[in-house]
Amino acid sequence: MTIGARVVKTGLAVALAVYVSTLLGFPSPIISAVAAIFTIQPSISRSWQQVVEQVQTNVLGAVLALAAVRLFGQTPIALGMVCIIVILVCIRLRMESAVGLTLVTVVAVMEANNQAGWQFAVERLLMVLTGMAAAFVVNILVLPPRPRKQFIAQVHDAHDQLSLLLRMAISNEMKESVHRDEKEKLQGKLRKLDEAHRLFEEERPLMPNRKQANARQLILSRHMIKALHKGVDLLEAVEEHYFAVSGSEAWAQRFDQQIEELSKYHEHLLLKLEGKMKANAAIEPEEEREGRLIAQLSDYLHRNPEEYKRLVFVASTMLEYAYHLRRLDRVADQVQQRREAEAAEAQRPV
Repeated sequence: MTIGARVVKTGLAVALAVYVSTLLGFPSPIISAVAAIFTIQPSISRSWQQVVEQVQTNVLGAVLALAAVRLFGQTPIALGMVCIIVILVCIRLRMESAVGLTLVTVVAVMEANNQAGWQFAVERLLMVLTGMAAAFVVNILVLPPRPRKQFIAQVHDAHDQLSLLLRMAISNEMKESVHRDEKEKLQGKLRKLDEAHRLFEEERPLMPNRKQANARQLILSRHMIKALHKGVDLLEAVEEHYFAVSGSEAWAQRFDQQIEELSKYHEHLLLKLEGKMKANAAIEPEEEREGRLIAQLSDYLHRNPEEYKRLVFVASTMLEYAYHLRRLDRVADQVQQRREAEAAEAQRPV
């Protein structure tokens, strides 16, 4: 079991929040610690957004709690009603992620006696802000998130898993239990990639000249994920249709060879994106071979359309996978050319 950066940063944020709360003389550091736990996020932009939302909703929750204490006293019914109102307001403002910590603030404020008044509410709110500030500082300074680097590593990891499954799909040599486990792992990795892409979309570059580069990177990462998903579609098409055809063995070598080429092309594309391939390297598979496969399959289909059309489903999914790989190749070339042009322009003397 590995300990991730977010786990370490959560512990450090809690420790810093407790330490600062003690220095400021707060009666209890628990609220600051809870606030720090809620504020740690997987990216700096999301962490800042969390801080902004938490400040707004916690101020609102403290005001509502104090008003409820003055009007209705410290009764369980009043506390429950304020919690309901706060939840509804957070949902209305589309700040559902801030509900948990805001309710902590509400309970903390309403537990005070009536004589404490605004002073107690402000103190509890300052404890919450201290915890959020501690978490934000830790998130920036200690092992700051590197979503792009993590994304590339996750893409390579997912492709390795996909390539293994695709290259053994036609031969069907892998044990069913192992195949099922490997496929579940691949699906989990793709879900993580989708989440990483959402983190990219939330990033807002501070430098104006970085906005276009960020937009290009978003497009490129979207195509990288799309290609992986199309590879999974091919894997599922083989599992659902290929083995259901009685004469599929006659096509095993041709299908297996084509899938092998596409897997190799996908692997070379990822190496190309990292700058590890030679500039003149020919990595794209021949389209003529794909055309011959479709022509042969069309002739074969006339013998028994109802039976052999399932092979066409596999072939069409294979062609779609190839199409998205070539599309990724073109997008990668365009992004690389644009980067080189910007670098040359930056080095040009004024």
